[in-house]
Amino acid sequence: MEQPAGGYYAKLQDPVVQAVVILSAVLLVNTLAAIARSAGMEVEQRFPWTVAASFLLFFATGNSLMSLLAKNADKYWGRSILSFMGLAASAGLLAYLFSSLTMNEAGSYKWIYIVLTVGYLVFLSILNFMKKIVDFAQREEWNQPRPRNRKKR
Repeated sequence: MEQPAGGYYAKLQDPVVQAVVILSAVLLVNTLAAIARSAGMEVEQRFPWTVAASFLLFFATGNSLMSLLAKNADKYWGRSILSFMGLAASAGLLAYLFSSLTMNEAGSYKWIYIVLTVGYLVFLSILNFMKKIVDFAQREEWNQPRPRNRKKR
């Protein structure tokens, strides 16, 4: 697959940069929610956990799709999984700091994190397998099918 040229786009292909951008968005949304809460608006106490899980899903989807453009899939895989783990831990820490609720106290967010992690690994695996199939098909030389010799009885 061809990669579009561009400075920002090339930097966004790095999973670590993607995770930092997503973590910045989590911090921004949580800060805006805290400001809204201090202004008197009703914001659920578990909202930071919802934000963390939502942006984790966004990262999983975007990162998996960007893996199709990676030149070295193995290197991208390693960096992606480490970035996902770092983002999950950092977003969880931010959610704890903003909500003062642990993951267990916040309700079913522990299971949501588990489902997101398993889903991310499955989706990343499927896309990597699809990429290998497409690369293999592009390398193969396709000719007409060989005629079969059918014996008549």
